[in-house]
Amino acid sequence: MKTRRFLAAAAAAALLLSAAGASAQTDTLKKIKESGAITMGVRDASGAMSFTLGPGSYTGFHVEVCERVVADIGRALQIEKIHVKYQLVTPQNRIALVQNGTVDIECGTTTNNTARQKDVAFAPTLYVEGVRIAVKAASGIASPAQFSGKAVAATTGTTSVQLLRKLKREGAGEIAEVLAKDNSEGFLLLESGRVDGFAADGQILATLISKSREPAQYKLLDQVLSVEPIAIMLAKGDPAFKNARRPERGVAGQERRSRAALRQVVHAAHSSAQLEGRAAGQRLDEGRLGQSQRQADGSVRGAMNH
Repeated sequence: MKTRRFLAAAAAAALLLSAAGASAQTDTLKKIKESGAITMGVRDASGAMSFTLGPGSYTGFHVEVCERVVADIGRALQIEKIHVKYQLVTPQNRIALVQNGTVDIECGTTTNNTARQKDVAFAPTLYVEGVRIAVKAASGIASPAQFSGKAVAATTGTTSVQLLRKLKREGAGEIAEVLAKDNSEGFLLLESGRVDGFAADGQILATLISKSREPAQYKLLDQVLSVEPIAIMLAKGDPAFKNARRPERGVAGQERRSRAALRQVVHAAHSSAQLEGRAAGQRLDEGRLGQSQRQADGSVRGAMNH
């Protein structure tokens, strides 16, 4: 379990520092050191990965990972307590806010794919998710093939939108695509009967179902539209961190030692990720860090039983 705790906290911490720098015209490590603050991108309804507890309060599996990341950065920079500024992001603006430096580390439910890697960087994948479709149990719908002539919702800016279009191209028939501004609105469209299905990450759907007024009225279709690696998102990389042993000219003393130590963590974290990161839904910790993921797992099992 120590290795898993190390992976969860240290991998993202190191890659935060490796990812934000020269190409973004901002040295995030220097920025944090000078300001004593970091801006964390969070979501208000991304299942058990990132959600709100009320105004200005957020938690979830990825949020807890990022809190540990911040603590690691503070220790490396010898800052007693880094002030965390929470920035609510949406699927539509999350990439832009990381690119322009408004958000230092995005801790929601972002799929790490090659298209997005052109614009941003990602920490090692800590969660693997399947995109599913939620329907009403009484609808009689058992597979995506039955959506021909029906309406399905997906949240704007998510990979679910592209997957719906792929379904249509592959012969599922004419599906009316309804775009929701966020996950809560997408589920509301299903709940109110304005659409026949809602496509999203399985744990997001399961969490929304578990919190609905009548969970037994909904189910998740068995077919997985896509398996998605979900990862913490960072600014595009600084070449200085690509080689754990490369010396840094012009950087002296404590900061150089901090960067060197963190680069070594990058290497160790990637090695651990290769060994431990292959199983979908892996549990990274049996303590507090694992609570949110176990909540997601339980919600998925509950929804599948309805």
